[in-house]
Amino acid sequence: MTGARPWAAATRRAKERGGSEAVAGGMSAARAAGWAGVTLLLAASVLSAALLAPDAAPGRGAAAPQADLDKTRHVELKMDQALLLIHNELHETNLTIYWRSERCYCCLFQILVNVTWSGKARRPGFAAIPVCTQHRSILQVNATLEDKEVCRFEYKFGEFGNYSLVVKHTHNGSDEVTCDLVVNKNPVDSDLPVSVMFLVGLALVVAVSFLRLLLSLEDFSNWISKAINSQETDHLINSELGSPSRIDPLTGVSQSATRSLSASGHRLRCLDTFRGIALVIMVFVNYGGGKYWYFKHSSWNVSWDKLRIPGVLQRLGVTYFVVAVLELLFAKPMPENCALERSCPSLRDITSSWPQWLLILILESLWLGLTFLLPVPGCPTGYLGPGGIGDLGKYTNCTGGAAGYIDRFLLGSEHLYQHPSSAVLYHTDMAYDPEGILGTINSIVMAFFGVQAGKILLYYKGETKDIFIRFTAWFLILGLISVILTKFSENEGFIPVNKNLWSLSYVTTLSTFAFFILLVLYLVVDVKGLWTGVPFFYPGMNSILVYVGHEVFENYFPFHWKLEDNQSHKEHLIQNTVATALWVLIAYVLYKKKIFWKI
Repeated sequence: MTGARPWAAATRRAKERGGSEAVAGGMSAARAAGWAGVTLLLAASVLSAALLAPDAAPGRGAAAPQADLDKTRHVELKMDQALLLIHNELHETNLTIYWRSERCYCCLFQILVNVTWSGKARRPGFAAIPVCTQHRSILQVNATLEDKEVCRFEYKFGEFGNYSLVVKHTHNGSDEVTCDLVVNKNPVDSDLPVSVMFLVGLALVVAVSFLRLLLSLEDFSNWISKAINSQETDHLINSELGSPSRIDPLTGVSQSATRSLSASGHRLRCLDTFRGIALVIMVFVNYGGGKYWYFKHSSWNVSWDKLRIPGVLQRLGVTYFVVAVLELLFAKPMPENCALERSCPSLRDITSSWPQWLLILILESLWLGLTFLLPVPGCPTGYLGPGGIGDLGKYTNCTGGAAGYIDRFLLGSEHLYQHPSSAVLYHTDMAYDPEGILGTINSIVMAFFGVQAGKILLYYKGETKDIFIRFTAWFLILGLISVILTKFSENEGFIPVNKNLWSLSYVTTLSTFAFFILLVLYLVVDVKGLWTGVPFFYPGMNSILVYVGHEVFENYFPFHWKLEDNQSHKEHLIQNTVATALWVLIAYVLYKKKIFWKI
């Protein structure tokens, strides 16, 4: 590998002096940076908790007009809800209020509430109803008897806000009707905790960067090395890409002692960092993600008589099994000129795997054929929609199209996921599993893209320019495919990006970001040494243990405790962030003690 690495400066000084004192100082400084990084991470969590300390719960429904106060007391708002008070001042006219979310593509309006005329000239009809605050709402007011639209408007309600919708004639004796929306009580800023957490994290990055700058100064580094008397700890992790503390098979020299001497023996920290970033995000989401809708994660069924057959781990197992079998059957040894001369012919990483690519293309053709050509009873061929109230309610029982039909036919509806995310927004009644059979084909394709990334790193190990060119080419090609398939839109493309279906565009889009992020990490972490990957590097080195541990101890203190206000995003965010930070600390301690779980 070319370019400087985090230990390069200390190693160069050691060579110039002909001794090992500076190397020890550099390693001590690196350990100090590790301890400091993890300490700052926990400090950031504590600081966030202090800044976001729970205050008095906001009044929920208490801002209603005094005359209607008794009618609103029974309305208890939950997270992502606001209170809407509807006043019908139209004489002898009953109203029906319809609602739909602007995120619900081509959906039917749903009845929100009926507001009858009070029967008294000066007493308006009244209703109090909670409304969703996650997305913009489209409200339509109809005269119930004639089913005639009176008014329609779009509005983004705020969490725990109190609003009044007044429907009245513009002037006495006039037939013209107006709908006025009044804010009785301002909503809370539910996204403020996320913003504060982001700023705290940004401050942490700045603090760590400043500490690294200090450690790069020779005088400060020497002072740290004298104050800290410990030995370097790098660890026994077998890998095709190298191991930080194994004997190099070519030279017989410990790689941990010669980290900067040979790029071929250096374990790529960017891979562990990339894995750690994904793992930390996953742990945070699994713990609830502050109960924000954009962080939500699906739950699992546990009933034996309705045991869910597909699942995340099941899909991972099938995916890796297929990809591993392909590599075991068809993988060829690395050419000698690649292993010894560090020079590989162009596209060698692809041409050497042509049998695997052929089978992958066959699998993808199978997915396309089944998805767009398989007849599904009662549904249009090639349907990719959610069913329910989507598509104006034309295909209520067509959730998932061919993917849902195949799962229900082969596995049975009772053995599929009963509460898919489409049920919330599109009011679907059909069982649908986002980890179903058809989508597993595309997960295999995505995993093979990961294999391709690994081959690039192996075939062109140490050749930064070649790796940069190939990673860039892959994320540009895959990105272009995504643009073509989606027409750069959310719903209007040939194949929209859809996680529930694991659509082809979803795979190409995620792979685009994966190649891009891995390229950036490779340059920043391994080539330039601008970042060591801390703190994500530590959970990345012990990903299986962190994953299993966070699931097993999810409901135990200190990862979970009773909240004062269970309907507060703020309190959930604090709890989930602290729990995630604790697993990073645990991973760091295990790293220092050379404890690793492997399969």
